Amino acid sequence: MKTTVKPKVGLALGAGGARGLAHIGVLKAFESHGIEVDLLAGSSMGSLIAALYANGIEPRMMEKLAVNLKRKHWLDVIVPNLGFVAGEKIKELIRLLTHGKHIEQLNKELAIVATDIETGERVVFREGPIDRAVRASISIPGIFVPERVDGRLLVDGGVIDRVPITVTREMGADIVIAVDVAQFDTRMKVTSIFDVIAQTIDVMEREILRHRMLAADLVIRPNVGHYSSIAYAAIEEIIAEGERTALAYVEQVKELIDKWEATT
Repeated sequence: MKTTVKPKVGLALGAGGARGLAHIGVLKAFESHGIEVDLLAGSSMGSLIAALYANGIEPRMMEKLAVNLKRKHWLDVIVPNLGFVAGEKIKELIRLLTHGKHIEQLNKELAIVATDIETGERVVFREGPIDRAVRASISIPGIFVPERVDGRLLVDGGVIDRVPITVTREMGADIVIAVDVAQFDTRMKVTSIFDVIAQTIDVMEREILRHRMLAADLVIRPNVGHYSSIAYAAIEEIIAEGERTALAYVEQVKELIDKWEATT
């Protein structure tokens, strides 16, 4: 009797600031249809959602946290030096939500991507404190003060790898599902210095990513491009759009799994 071998399903969650909350909706859709994710890799906001999920926090609880969390709980604005936001409050919040764990202690395999701003190299965390790795990965240049880790000055993982598809494959995923929450074919209104910084990074990341998408088995793109990456007032709408879009791909994901099992 043939024993069915299940594929390792990997999820690559991309950068996008507030738009990255759509990842919560994607996870809600997968869970509601019994699609199990075995490993995750994330950049920027994708790293935060991936870390919480790998620690066993359910998507519905993440949604409640996102909706009810006030800016004062995670935003510590300072006199600008290397950034406007110190990032210590959000680092402490991440430590609290992940119970002070290290990456290697999580329920699911996890990789967090950051960028060494001094060398331009990609830095992938597979072990060590979660709060430190995520804090580095979400450090939008010019907004957050960079995180110094082991002598390296680290910023947003999206600068070098917006949707960490190749990292997910390198982790051993048999099926790689990428979730891209970038702005596509949408004119974004720029009204502040934060919009200028975020939009500049968006444009740069978009060009870098074009050649990497081919490495994914499936790319899910929630229609959240019309939201600003700092639009934390539209949380529920962004999450709902992530769920709606992912639901349209559920059968395709199941077909990928079935096809892999049939040929193994």
